[in-house]
Amino acid sequence: MTDWSPESWRAHPAEQHVDYPDATALAAAVATIRRLPPLVTSWEIERLKTQLAGASRGERFLLQGGDCNERFVDCESAIVDAKLKILLMMSAALTYGGGKPVIRVGRIAGQYAKPRSETTETRDGTTLPTYRGDLVNRAEFTPDARRPDPARLVEGYTRAALTLNFIRSLLDGGFGDVHHPEVWDLRWAAQTARGDEYRELLRQMRASVRFLDATVGRPLNELAAVDFYTSHEGLNLEYEAAATERPPLRDGWYDLSTHLPWIGERTRQLGGAHVGFFRGIRNPIGVTVGPSMQPGELLELAARLDPEGEPGRLVLIVRMGAKKVEAALPPLVEAVRRAGRTPVWVCDPMHGNTFKTAEGYKTRRFDDILAELDTNFAVHAAAGTHLGGVHFELTGRDVTEVVGGSVGLTESDLARAYESDVDPRLNYAQALEMALLIAQRLGR
Repeated sequence: MTDWSPESWRAHPAEQHVDYPDATALAAAVATIRRLPPLVTSWEIERLKTQLAGASRGERFLLQGGDCNERFVDCESAIVDAKLKILLMMSAALTYGGGKPVIRVGRIAGQYAKPRSETTETRDGTTLPTYRGDLVNRAEFTPDARRPDPARLVEGYTRAALTLNFIRSLLDGGFGDVHHPEVWDLRWAAQTARGDEYRELLRQMRASVRFLDATVGRPLNELAAVDFYTSHEGLNLEYEAAATERPPLRDGWYDLSTHLPWIGERTRQLGGAHVGFFRGIRNPIGVTVGPSMQPGELLELAARLDPEGEPGRLVLIVRMGAKKVEAALPPLVEAVRRAGRTPVWVCDPMHGNTFKTAEGYKTRRFDDILAELDTNFAVHAAAGTHLGGVHFELTGRDVTEVVGGSVGLTESDLARAYESDVDPRLNYAQALEMALLIAQRLGR
């Protein structure tokens, strides 16, 4: 694109833009990131794009998940280990249930910025800037903490590098061998109505793994490398642009801070800075699709971000709510199908189902999440298209942020281990149960 550069977004209005008070410090932080080695490579990005093209045709299935908002303090081995493990376990269940390869993408190593509805927050008569994620400022309600600090851009980049280094070391060392069901913890399902179903599914998986091990004459994990990719909402364009390069021997620019950036519902304006920036990079691009999206707007976005209809380029992340998806999704799917486009349709059943309890906790109901998933499957089956993946906010820890599931969490349980600064996540047991339920649906 002759009219595009990593800085051309500045000519467009930028929603959720951060006003840094120290322009000199911002320029220094951006220059530092530009000098640092990239976090991912262009060939990893191209490999992911090829796999996503398979998902758009129903040949693969995308599992995307992780924290709603990563915190710098959570850049520690036990937390990263737990998050990676639950994603790998979920992918093993989905692979077995669906009989097709699963693309593993974490909301990890960069999900440090969050969009906010308001730019300021008032407490006891004091008004300060809103907390916008650790990439921008700190959560404590003090003037110093809430002041946007460009040094946090460099710290976020550094912590993302540490996280990715640890993940790659774990996978290279055989950590991905969680397809053996005997290492799975199903104690949470022992006394539940579906417990027998889950144990039977794992028994079948165990038998299949033993059969394959015996067939090839060596453990299955020795034969297969585990691909794992990263994603985050590309909210802070100072950060994204600083990490964008034209790699040697490549035709085009790549955002090398992540494999799969996405554009959120608050920043997907056709003439806005985010669409203007992401249209020019070679990464696959995710776009959030909410209940207010109209068919014409979606087709214009697709034309702007993916004018050539490149396979694997466009990932549509649908987040509507269990009560709205049945009416809102079919016209969008039909319009895209008639236009001859084959994006990767992904169901995010989390964001549209958030509510607040009487005590003020943001939460979601497990059954609402599952209901939205079921409706997405039904809509695509009726249209003759493919649901290419799922997108969850989750953690591998025993938090209490989402009610329901076989663990039986209620609203009164939320206070026990509610850790999220922003949105509620599925815990280990709920995430694994959700994967087992999806596996059953994929196998039908």
